Amino acid sequence: MSVAPAHGATGARTVPPLVRRLPLLAGAAVALVFGLWSGLQRLGVGVPELRWTLAALHGPLLVLGFLGTQIGLERAVALGRSWPYLAPAATAAGSLWLVLGLPVEAGRALLTAGGVALVAASVAVNRRQPGLPPAIMGLGAVAWSVGGVAWLAGARIAAGVPWLAAFLVLTIVGERLELSRVRRPSQRAVGALLAAIAVFLAGVALAGAAPGIGVRLAGAGLLAQAAWLARCDVALRTIRRPGAPRYMAAAMLAGTAWLAVAGAAWLVEGEFAGAGLAYDAMVHALFLGFVFSMVFAHAPVIVPAVLGVALPFTRAMYAPLALLQAGLAVRVAGDLAGAAEVARWGGVLDEVAIVLFVAVAVVAARRARRR
Repeated sequence: MSVAPAHGATGARTVPPLVRRLPLLAGAAVALVFGLWSGLQRLGVGVPELRWTLAALHGPLLVLGFLGTQIGLERAVALGRSWPYLAPAATAAGSLWLVLGLPVEAGRALLTAGGVALVAASVAVNRRQPGLPPAIMGLGAVAWSVGGVAWLAGARIAAGVPWLAAFLVLTIVGERLELSRVRRPSQRAVGALLAAIAVFLAGVALAGAAPGIGVRLAGAGLLAQAAWLARCDVALRTIRRPGAPRYMAAAMLAGTAWLAVAGAAWLVEGEFAGAGLAYDAMVHALFLGFVFSMVFAHAPVIVPAVLGVALPFTRAMYAPLALLQAGLAVRVAGDLAGAAEVARWGGVLDEVAIVLFVAVAVVAARRARRR
């Protein structure tokens, strides 16, 4: 994409990727801001209620609106074609639609359409580069689509949590498998990972009809995947290297630990109630502890690749990472102890950690641009 040359220029000037993708980034930013705001509402923090239905959209805005747009954008950039941008465009539009209070059914349909478009993009990626990692990530996109269809059919958001979890877990695990080729995992190790994923997906599929069995089975699959990452992930090697590799490895290993915590919670609890302290621990150990730790870890690599903006590592990135871990530890401890006030403050710390990470990243990117 290009614009007309500046006055006196002899050639066309290419529009930077950040500018071209600004509308999609705006949609993701809106989803993040209102997802965090609705999270404060759910925690019982005294923030103004912009709309009474906003608190119910906390999960979809963060998982599909923010993370779904980011993942869809990453997949579209990898393909280098126009049509895969339908996925992040649909999720960005769906987020704006829901935040504006327009008919919920259309917003759900847009978010679900984003998942379907991501499935198509994943198929295209797999045709270009066949292999297990893109296939696993494609299964994650399928899980998003299934959860979205269930939501459109009137299922409770809590009932779709296993499918949304599968979307993010399989996307991240597929990426980690791709990077683990540096360590050359054996066929036996790869087979163990596939078995863990199969157990996890079987549990997710059963969770709707038989929650007690399905959620526990999915929890066992999460534990098995965490054990595989703890043993085979390349982070075990890069943690010994200073600078960005050590920071990224520390974030990845922290995320792996929270994946194990989430798996244990699913295995013990066995059902998503949709509310309560046990549900809070089951959901946030995975979506905050595992997923956002991995987001923090991959940002220095993904942001330059997707947006064309340098994001050099800075030691300041350790501050939001540490705050995320501390806040979640407080939150889960409060959940387990039945102390709602303690859990509430842990949740607030986690939201501060996410905002702080965005601020650190923006400052680092601006300094790099000046240089």
